[in-house]
Amino acid sequence: MKYDNTICYKLTGKYALFTDPLTKIGGEKFSYQVPTYQALKGITESIYWKPTFIWVIDEVRVMNLIRMQSQGIRPIHYQDAKNDLSIYTYLRDVEYEVKAHFEWNEMRKDLTNDRNEHKHWDIAKRMVERGGRRDIFLGTRECQGYVEAFDDSEKYGEKKSAYQDSNINFGIMVHGITYPDEQNESVEKDGKKFAKMQVRLWDCNMKDGVIKFIRPDSNECILKDIREIEIKEFKSGINYSENNII
Repeated sequence: MKYDNTICYKLTGKYALFTDPLTKIGGEKFSYQVPTYQALKGITESIYWKPTFIWVIDEVRVMNLIRMQSQGIRPIHYQDAKNDLSIYTYLRDVEYEVKAHFEWNEMRKDLTNDRNEHKHWDIAKRMVERGGRRDIFLGTRECQGYVEAFDDSEKYGEKKSAYQDSNINFGIMVHGITYPDEQNESVEKDGKKFAKMQVRLWDCNMKDGVIKFIRPDSNECILKDIREIEIKEFKSGINYSENNII
């Protein structure tokens, strides 16, 4: 399906660390070979975001060869002043092309008057040209990323990927996190609504250098419940003012 509010941008960085959660337990982080849906969603939100809409990542093109580099890191000890050493494994010299579109956040009925598609699309495109509104991080704080717009001489998908003629299966990976305010189902307890926070897993495949993401609400997602959390409801005159909605 083609969306009229789609944005495309180039994403580069010297290092990236899209952490495989299985390696966090021992304190020595190891990066996935490719970015996760949730990481790219966070990067796109750093370019431009408002609670009126939700970004949906359509696909990512892996432009450079996947290369890894290990570094010795001294993590902070909060309980004492002793030193420690961990080995973090980063991706290096990464370049991606990302395609995304936004959809209205149906949980925020109070922002219905702000649902001006052309306004948000125009702002998003300007923010891509300026490199984003907030700092861009490739997975972790120490991995600085850079966003660029495509110029007139080059468009999304025209540049050849290093994996143009390759098909790779990366196995089961983390897709992202579904938060309670993104759930369609909820339960009511003592007058309050609750929904489950869930981790989504999926079988990640890359064809000709392109990873096409399944939607967060897809039946292909493998769901793992984390915990039940109260859904914050927005009520006029109680926790927001109609006059403050732009």
